[in-house]
Amino acid sequence: MTRLLARIRWMFNLWPPFLLSGIHVTHMSPDWRYARVELRMRPWNRNYVGTHFGGSLFAMTDPFWMFMTLQSLGRDYIVWDKAAEIEFVKPGRGVVVAEFHLPESTLDTMRRETASGQKYLPWFDLDVRDAQGDVVARVRKQLYVRRKRDRTGSAAD
Repeated sequence: MTRLLARIRWMFNLWPPFLLSGIHVTHMSPDWRYARVELRMRPWNRNYVGTHFGGSLFAMTDPFWMFMTLQSLGRDYIVWDKAAEIEFVKPGRGVVVAEFHLPESTLDTMRRETASGQKYLPWFDLDVRDAQGDVVARVRKQLYVRRKRDRTGSAAD
């Protein structure tokens, strides 16, 4: 598992949208319930006024809720990004950090809500913080979660 985790983190960090934006995954827990992501200030990811480009702030948060949920629930589930919103609170400078926590209770709710094959649309809230701990941006993500159906149309067991 540790080798797989290291390989996935390595792949995220070399993925062109992250690599070219200064986005770096610094930690992923072996149980897929925690991830820490940094956005480092680079000359090419600054906006016109010298702060972090808003698209990079959003990109650093984009795949993780979906990825962590899919890895945690397993192959019997369909998990997609459904909606997203971002609020820019304060200009971001230097290194900013996003920490993702996916509690088991949230996964239990997903399993319960999708047990009969219906979709579930949970929202996740996340703050992007600067080195002083101040909120730079608030990001909300909504996922589409559903159990896969077997050939008869019933939810997979």
